[in-house]
Amino acid sequence: MRISFAAPELPTEGSLAVLVPENGKPAGMLAQLDTAMDGALARLLEGSRFKGKKGQLTELLAPRGLELDRLVLVGVGKADKASALEFEAAGGTLAAHLNGAGVSDAMLLVDIAGSELSAAAQASHAAYGALLRNYRFDKYRTKEEKEKKLSLSALEVRCAEQEAATQAFSSLEQVAGGVFTTRNLVSEPANVLYPESFVERAKELEALGVKVEILDEAAMQERGMGALLGVGQGSERESRILLMTWNGAGEGGDSYPVAFVGKGVCFDTGGISLKPAAGMEDMKWDMGGAGVVVGLMHALAARKAKVNVVGACGLVENMPDGKAQRPGDVVTSMSGQTIEIINTDAEGRLVLADVLTYVQERYKPETIIDLATLTGAIMIALGKSTAGLFSNDDALSAALTEAGKAVGEPVWRLPMGEEYDRMIDSDIADMKNTGQRWGGSITAAQFLQRFVNEGVHWAHIDIAGTTWSDKDKPTVPKGATAFGVRLLDRYVANRLEK
Repeated sequence: MRISFAAPELPTEGSLAVLVPENGKPAGMLAQLDTAMDGALARLLEGSRFKGKKGQLTELLAPRGLELDRLVLVGVGKADKASALEFEAAGGTLAAHLNGAGVSDAMLLVDIAGSELSAAAQASHAAYGALLRNYRFDKYRTKEEKEKKLSLSALEVRCAEQEAATQAFSSLEQVAGGVFTTRNLVSEPANVLYPESFVERAKELEALGVKVEILDEAAMQERGMGALLGVGQGSERESRILLMTWNGAGEGGDSYPVAFVGKGVCFDTGGISLKPAAGMEDMKWDMGGAGVVVGLMHALAARKAKVNVVGACGLVENMPDGKAQRPGDVVTSMSGQTIEIINTDAEGRLVLADVLTYVQERYKPETIIDLATLTGAIMIALGKSTAGLFSNDDALSAALTEAGKAVGEPVWRLPMGEEYDRMIDSDIADMKNTGQRWGGSITAAQFLQRFVNEGVHWAHIDIAGTTWSDKDKPTVPKGATAFGVRLLDRYVANRLEK
């Protein structure tokens, strides 16, 4: 969708949308609109159920006193409490409505008095929300009716400070590009997206200045990555490790303060510990963590973030073949620690273990943040709107929580400790890959922490419940959410950029 910004003038034709504060009387451009409508806008706000609350929308076709096709009013809530998220939600709600109405071109008037946000911030975030919602993965639809396809192709945002709004939106648009990259990857079926094809897709980031390197199975064997290789040994598809670096801060590219690590199980049958058939098709998005890391690298490179970062993804398929690893097997990780396999469906932590070790050995980051669709238990604990956060560092946890709250991708920190850690002790190896039924997300995090070197600040984000949505949300259509891209981009902007 093409988005542009223009001066706050009332249009004389076409489709116009207006953001409206809760229980507010028409002021500024809204007052001019009300005058043109001979007071009809004020009467509507006073006499109808539409009060400008968050999520509210109403439409007038061929509105009185105007030569417009339609007038759409979208609520942003109380003006003095409307944050960037409210403006983004309003923009997303509008985009969904206009697509449903078959509108191709529209104008949006943004002029909310009393907001703490500048006119430029109001407009840019409303446009950002519309852009994020105006997404649909329809690559494989060949016979869909035109009425069901996205229609909105252009949105002109009319506001004061349009030059500043254009500049602010430019950076947000680049982040949206990273979000779409992740959504596209996570939406792909497993017969199209598997370790080898995943890395080919990631190489597209080289056009943005990201350096991409691949480790094949021979390279992993040489480094003793028995944990990761054990997961993929039952698949005809070879495993890969994807390494990406962005040197936005300069400094010769040999210093990386932070590394982002993603679980990339491109399809997870559970292996020999086979999952039930019902819902197994969802396991195409068990590579969600890796998808987020690629999308984040896209966003950082596209907006020229002034930071040096590493993105690393362990890419495998977990299949039940005659060569697949068995419950009871013992594997040796790159770190030298041995792991008893209790359940082959607890495979993501095995993949991450070797990638964590390799990243620390090669890049020596001060901070590592890993993302994984790791446990179903996290959905039992937190549902599908909040991700689980585990960390060895209070300041890092606080920074991630703050970033998540700011962009609408919340995380909740869960406890860790020796009692949980003892639950993964093995009778015949250094550890086993699962604990008891209880505290499953915590014991998974304890497993990962055993592969984090002393002195390294580490956080693990379990996105099993937030990677895919079965319903539409204001800025996230049904399907792949890309939860984590905006959170980590904000974390980098807040804490790491110079």
